[in-house]
Amino acid sequence: MSGYHHLKGWNEECGVFAAVGVPQAAAITALGLHALQHRGQEATGVVACDNGRFHVVKGIGLVSDVYRDADLEHVPGTLAIGHNRYSTAGGLTLENTQPLRVVYRGGSLALAHNGNLTNAREVRSGLEESGSIFQTTLDTEVFLHLMALSGTDVVEDALVEAARQVQGAYSIVVLTEHSVIALRDPHGFRPLCIGRLGDGYVVASETCALDLVGAELLREVEPGEMVTIDPQGLRSRRAIAAAEPAQHCIFEHIYFSRPDSVVFGDTVDRVRRRIGRRLAEEHPAEADVVIAVPDSSNSIALGYAEASGVPFELGLIRNHYVGRTFIQPSQAGRDFGVRVKFNPVREVLEGKRVVVVDDSIVRGTTSRKLVRLLRRAGAREVHFRVGSPPVTHPCFYGIDTPSRRELIGALKTIEEIREFLGVESLGYVSIDGLLAAEREPKRFCRACFTGNYPVAIDPAASKLGIEQQTRGGVGAR
Repeated sequence: MSGYHHLKGWNEECGVFAAVGVPQAAAITALGLHALQHRGQEATGVVACDNGRFHVVKGIGLVSDVYRDADLEHVPGTLAIGHNRYSTAGGLTLENTQPLRVVYRGGSLALAHNGNLTNAREVRSGLEESGSIFQTTLDTEVFLHLMALSGTDVVEDALVEAARQVQGAYSIVVLTEHSVIALRDPHGFRPLCIGRLGDGYVVASETCALDLVGAELLREVEPGEMVTIDPQGLRSRRAIAAAEPAQHCIFEHIYFSRPDSVVFGDTVDRVRRRIGRRLAEEHPAEADVVIAVPDSSNSIALGYAEASGVPFELGLIRNHYVGRTFIQPSQAGRDFGVRVKFNPVREVLEGKRVVVVDDSIVRGTTSRKLVRLLRRAGAREVHFRVGSPPVTHPCFYGIDTPSRRELIGALKTIEEIREFLGVESLGYVSIDGLLAAEREPKRFCRACFTGNYPVAIDPAASKLGIEQQTRGGVGAR
């Protein structure tokens, strides 16, 4: 799923996991991070606690590579948190790998964060002027400095104070010497759920991670809620008043989350099939076959095929074992990056009128290359269908999307995009059609389609923006 979308222009968000009251908590956390690999492939880390002692394992790369020789089964402790970091264009250092671990007057703690703080630059500048010294270029570190400046030694109270000074998207897990704390921003932009595992608990960005470790889903952490889990059990506290309505990221349902996850109260696969069916109603095509751009578009394409009566086929096969770094032979040509990810099935495509279904178009360059790939495989006609409206504005709530001047949906009309792609027809699902696929449509953020941001933004507030602001520091190595 994720490798294609990095190629396409999406820089993905992060995944967090925690285990509490669970034997071999570090190993369980690493296992949970395997299930969340699609949420970040650049770096990963686990911090475990045993009798007040913290054990840290971090590395740059995939979960399977970083933890292969770490022997996490012998890392002691029944408390642990972990994090997978998503792609950015800079600042990829071990210092910038979460969880971040600090020691302050309240004791030792570690913190992992999924999301973006929209006022991070402003808060960070104020902290630096007051003498704070930052060790990373992550907006995540703002939480730690605000907590350290709190007048209380109670970690939960310090975390609430910090949360009330920041804005934006955050789903956080905090490890203390005796507990794990989970906190979600009042708008609920990013998912976070709680599961039961034996006599203990786990917390994860998605339920697919609970499935892998054998945990039973209990519920989501509610927007604005802080949950503390320790040997005495689970305690809930309203940290910040929840926004009404919530502003869940609709792209979690379109493609970020795995289709086997339950996110925002609905199974992702079911939502995507409903999107595909609505897409078929809005943009039918005279065609012989429906194919998906794997993997995140599979469910949308299946829904399109079900509603249209056009058979679904596997027309593109994705190579799952290609890393992001590979040598590009000079003779391979301009489409090499797409061809190394996908191979067309000529027998499915040759001489056929093909509907190709994708979840989104960002810059459009990869989609154009895919169309050329299908033509070379013998497709007679190509009809492009998209399971989201045109992306016209960048996200500031956890995804480093390209700037507006790079988004094809902001630069061209649909007819101009059709000509750019070189397809017989092009159809995007409407905003109304997309929202109709949701059970509670008012509870979803759609700023990337409308430019109506529910929380005030700083155009340079992304993680990448902070890394560029501090270039020359730790993030520029």
